[in-house]
Amino acid sequence: MSLVKKFATVASGTLMSRALGFGREMLMAAALGTGPVADAFNAAFQFPNTFRRLFAEGAFNAAFVPLFAKEIETHGTDGAKRFSEEVFGVLFSALLALTIAMELAMPLIVRYLVAPGFADIPGKFETTVTLATIMFPYLICMSLGAMMAGMLNSLRRYFAAAIAPAFLNIILIGVLGYAWYHGADAHDVGFGLSWGVLAAGIVQLAIVWVAVRHAGISIGFRRPKMTPNVKRLLILALPAAITGGITQINQLIGTAIASGQNSAVSSLAYADRIYQLPLGVVGVAVAIVLLPELSRALKSGNLIEAANLQNRSVEFTLFMTLPAAAALWVMSEPIVRLVYERGAFAANHSTPVVASILAIFGLGLPAFVLIKAFTPGYFAREDTRTPMVFAAISVGVNVATALTLFPSMGAPGIAVASAVAGWVNAAMLLGMLIRRGHWGRDIPLLKRIPRLVLSAVVMAVALYFAEHYFATKLGPGSPLVVKATTLFALVGGGAALYFITAFGTGGADFGMIRRNVKRGSKVTPPVTEQSPEP
Repeated sequence: MSLVKKFATVASGTLMSRALGFGREMLMAAALGTGPVADAFNAAFQFPNTFRRLFAEGAFNAAFVPLFAKEIETHGTDGAKRFSEEVFGVLFSALLALTIAMELAMPLIVRYLVAPGFADIPGKFETTVTLATIMFPYLICMSLGAMMAGMLNSLRRYFAAAIAPAFLNIILIGVLGYAWYHGADAHDVGFGLSWGVLAAGIVQLAIVWVAVRHAGISIGFRRPKMTPNVKRLLILALPAAITGGITQINQLIGTAIASGQNSAVSSLAYADRIYQLPLGVVGVAVAIVLLPELSRALKSGNLIEAANLQNRSVEFTLFMTLPAAAALWVMSEPIVRLVYERGAFAANHSTPVVASILAIFGLGLPAFVLIKAFTPGYFAREDTRTPMVFAAISVGVNVATALTLFPSMGAPGIAVASAVAGWVNAAMLLGMLIRRGHWGRDIPLLKRIPRLVLSAVVMAVALYFAEHYFATKLGPGSPLVVKATTLFALVGGGAALYFITAFGTGGADFGMIRRNVKRGSKVTPPVTEQSPEP
């Protein structure tokens, strides 16, 4: 299967999840708006979700996958099964202890870490603590599920792991639909959503568990024991967890700072949902597919293949995300108006704030996706420390910028801080890869990048004038069908203009696409010289 086809397999599942996520957020915005319950739920959900990215997806996609791939290459399926059972025993025991400790300390965690700004607001603090307590066990399900997903990705079975997250949105949409049908108040909606998150975690774990068994690996529980393989995993996992979850760390910091202003937390969450669509479809797909493929190439000594994988991934990433970034920057307000502006979501206050945040997130989108394309170049070489250092620097940049801008700009200032931190992190990752000789010079890629940027700028200018020309049809007084039709027509026309310009200027060509699509599992002959040590 070609690299692009593998990206498409993961992206299709992710796209389904993100599309359902749109539906979920539309219903949530109508039911809760940017009011106190929306703030409480989003802050409470941010906490277990951050831990999930830190200690589950980030750590296991970065540390577990290369080691699991090595076991498959060295000892076959039996060795991989033994390694997985060793990890499962330690992971489950650690998660259980962590969950109990966090549940007992939840009031302190919310007060001093998650949402310090809620502490003096009657009812809001207590609601946030209760919702976070209900949802935190979701971490156990998602961490074990991330391990199963890492196994499936290493075995090149991508779809089950990609489709499982969709069930979170399916269940939450069901909760919101039930609440709407029965006329539930905002408080009951918040509690229903929290129980729905926990139920979704159980369902998602069941899906990947069955898929792993179907792939021929049945995992049994082993008494927790610090074997050499587990020790190696832990050494790699801690820095990898921090690095892989850097976006979530920045979001958690942003949530804590934003809790000092009413509606800021939920405004950031609504904007985040929209920009997560291109970030998830492209960035997550690239990261999930590239890591095991790059690990296999490096373990077998195929350095030319590894360099080609990295360059083609960046090429694909920029080709797809630059137009998305341009569209989010120019069309943010019509997009927010179409997706959210109904029910409790106020047109005169909520829409402008969320739209400005979304536009800024759009400027950071290419950086967020490039980070996911660059970090496998370190993780596949079992170097998780360097990206962790860069992640720590970017967190410092984010905190300093957010604290500087929030008093004057409010929630959009936090978005600026996140975008700046993303670009700083991406630049450091690329610079070190080049310095170490782990990033081969690719003349076609260097020629295409400025042409792709030019194509995105041309599209953005055209959309800017088109938006003003059709301002009446995109305005708040326009019927929903008219707004949707006009917006989709403009976005479709902008995409067509981008692709025409990209192909016309040489930013893309059919030969490039044909090579990527046809590129199968053919392995480049091993290169005898060793790559430099990380």
